[in-house]
Amino acid sequence: MQNTALIVFHMARQIIPLKKPDDIKRIRDAGRIAAGIFDELASSSLESQSTWEIDSFIDSHIIKSGARSAFKTVRGYNYASCISVNDEIVHGVPSRKRKLRSGDIVKVDIGVALYGYFSDSCRTIKVGAVSPAAEVLVDATMKALDRAAALMVPGNCLGDIGSAVEKTAESGGFSVVRSLSGHGTGFSLHEPPVVLNYGDPGTGVVLVEGMVLALEPIFNEGSGELRFLENGWTAATGDGRLSAHFEHTVAVTGKGPVLLTA
Repeated sequence: MQNTALIVFHMARQIIPLKKPDDIKRIRDAGRIAAGIFDELASSSLESQSTWEIDSFIDSHIIKSGARSAFKTVRGYNYASCISVNDEIVHGVPSRKRKLRSGDIVKVDIGVALYGYFSDSCRTIKVGAVSPAAEVLVDATMKALDRAAALMVPGNCLGDIGSAVEKTAESGGFSVVRSLSGHGTGFSLHEPPVVLNYGDPGTGVVLVEGMVLALEPIFNEGSGELRFLENGWTAATGDGRLSAHFEHTVAVTGKGPVLLTA
């Protein structure tokens, strides 16, 4: 990408691309498309819909917005979203056979590419009446994202973000999935640095103005262990218990954190 400032994270020799204000605006344009999709999904009944039908709606909405699915740029993946149900943690593959029922919690993960800029976001949606335990899990995971995003200011460290997420999980009796993480994004779907959901305050990469990160807390009701399903994509909880996932693309600016997918 031309005219891009770069910062080098010397510990791992990662090159983290910084975004200028105009870049951030363009990433936000992509993020607003995903936000509009989530608003529509949240206001409609997903009960009895297949995950394939939901993905088709997402794909159509992205195309009508003049954008394209960022996930379709991933080699071998042919869907506009990942839709993970109940014990599925991430990368659920849309299926005509998988129909949603009242009581399900559904993680809808959407990436949007617009004129060369990328956003990445996920929400856990409650279908109908869910159990009290599922309510608590979903609310705690969403709270962790809010706390992490509030720390996206110059001078803080990635360890501050990871620690906030981990402490939120532990206070609710949940586990973070340590083998999955957030990441940089903006000029491509996945960029450095890795953004862990655990850590020690004051450690790791120091945040500077122009960083754009996809923060994505993932909480499991039971163990933080996972297993992969036969499709080769989907990760599910090792013990079959519920998992929740939220994600926002967030920019570090001199005026504070900016949620680009809100």
